[in-house]
Amino acid sequence: MAYLSEIELELPGMPQRVSPLAWLASQTREALPEGYTPLRVVVSESSPDGWKCEVTLLRGSPGPTSFNPMSIFDFETRRGDNTGKFNAALVVPTGIGAAIGGHAGDATPVAQLLGQICDTLITHPNVVNASDINEMPANALYVEGSVLCRLLMGTVAMQPVRANRVLVIIDSHPDDIFTGLAVNAVNAARSSYGLDCRRIVKLEPRLVMRSEYTGSARASGHVENLDGLFDVLDRYQDDYDAVALSSVISVPFHYHGDYFGSGGAMVNPWGGVESMLTHAISTIYDVPSAHSPMLESQEVLDMDTGVVDPRMAAEAVSISFLQSVLKGLQRSPRIVSRRELKFEAHNVPNTLSVGDISCLVIPDGCLGLPTLAALDQGIPVIAVRENTNLMKNDLEALPWRHGQFFRVENYWEAAGVMTALKAGIAPASVRRPLPQVAVETVTPPRREAASYGGTGHADSD
Repeated sequence: MAYLSEIELELPGMPQRVSPLAWLASQTREALPEGYTPLRVVVSESSPDGWKCEVTLLRGSPGPTSFNPMSIFDFETRRGDNTGKFNAALVVPTGIGAAIGGHAGDATPVAQLLGQICDTLITHPNVVNASDINEMPANALYVEGSVLCRLLMGTVAMQPVRANRVLVIIDSHPDDIFTGLAVNAVNAARSSYGLDCRRIVKLEPRLVMRSEYTGSARASGHVENLDGLFDVLDRYQDDYDAVALSSVISVPFHYHGDYFGSGGAMVNPWGGVESMLTHAISTIYDVPSAHSPMLESQEVLDMDTGVVDPRMAAEAVSISFLQSVLKGLQRSPRIVSRRELKFEAHNVPNTLSVGDISCLVIPDGCLGLPTLAALDQGIPVIAVRENTNLMKNDLEALPWRHGQFFRVENYWEAAGVMTALKAGIAPASVRRPLPQVAVETVTPPRREAASYGGTGHADSD
């Protein structure tokens, strides 16, 4: 039986003069139990003494036989930097309690702002999914988090599409009202903005998804009954380009009241386990995917949340939560595999690869494969202090190249740094004081005169 879970690892201190990405990959491989496939690695805390990591694992059938169980650590160095376009990646990791983007699509204004500076903004569902609202920028590419990670790792590219055929998979809920809400959400998308959905599949037995918190207080969870889901994805593999899921996530009943009554202090308990599921689908099947939670019961539906924190308001006014997923997946880009890039490049036009990424914007302290991939790829990284979160990592301690890492106070400043990078000017040149350039005197080392024997005079012959 296939299922998803998380384990916590404590790694030793990282040696000097090594690639943090290569070191993390080798250490994680050695520490993982046999029979498990890693799908995501989060560094929750790091210091010279060691790194604390939380790893999402798949146990059981890995899906298609072509899937490489250790593929998340594959890395391809980019061959150059495409300066013809300015494309940015915006990441707000799910489940870390981010002040901006940690609730219901409340980082969408950030995406709108940064999208004004870019030719293309690549972002993921956690940034713009606001339950039944999705107002992502017109120039955004909506990609699942694992796909964005592999893009930065250099192992996939993305190809914009006109539209996707979206397969919708929902729980067989014991209360028909919730099944009806999901079907109505799909039909609303079909009739209002032309979603192409030809099939809705009800899972029986349904997925078992439980929300949990890790030792770092990050939202995570456990997913069971994946075999039935994999069977559906295998059976209809020629009939869809993207996968939308809606299923119940089990949490203690009091979590609903606690969350909406916390004023934003409680980490959203649903997003972490959702991202575990979509990481599995998109990593194994190379298709865009996204998940929305289905309400557990009529009692939850009838709860009076009152006036809630603005960041949670989209959740408080939504019922099916599915609409943001459907709108995002309608034009989510096609995932172009490494095999296609190497052997069929002439058949894959208009692709966007790691060489096309101009910068990565993240909350300060967030350390995982995307940040480490950007480090090794030479991609500028902008870390935003104001987007506080649970992660405890000093990103400045990583071995950045000169002018590669920028720590800024807020997303206004991030927009300024992006504009400077786009203009080709050093961001520090618009600040004062402007320090002097260091002048160094280099004296060539003394060399002993070569000895040729004899008198030291060249022959005249």
